[in-house]
Amino acid sequence: MHAAYLLVLAACFVGTLSLELRWRTHVYARWRQLLATLAPVVVIFGGWDLWAIHDGTWSYNSRYIVGTTLPGRLPLEELLFFLVIPTCSILAFEFVRARRPDWPTSA
Repeated sequence: MHAAYLLVLAACFVGTLSLELRWRTHVYARWRQLLATLAPVVVIFGGWDLWAIHDGTWSYNSRYIVGTTLPGRLPLEELLFFLVIPTCSILAFEFVRARRPDWPTSA
């Protein structure tokens, strides 16, 4: 199935969306902070993937991706992975932190 990777990302996104909408974690409301958090992830891991693709040590199975690639042959799904999965993780963390007042507010 060509959209398998995309469907998994969509399920992760939809599965955590209620944490923002119903439980009001306010992650999306703090969009500048979210983008500042995601930018290094995209740059570092996107660059790492691009290098590995160019080097021939990393590839993607065309059976599971839609086929849209960014410069350097990086699949669209991989860029979305670097945005969706950290965002879902932040949503889950903020949800738990809001319900556990004994957790520290900073690391």
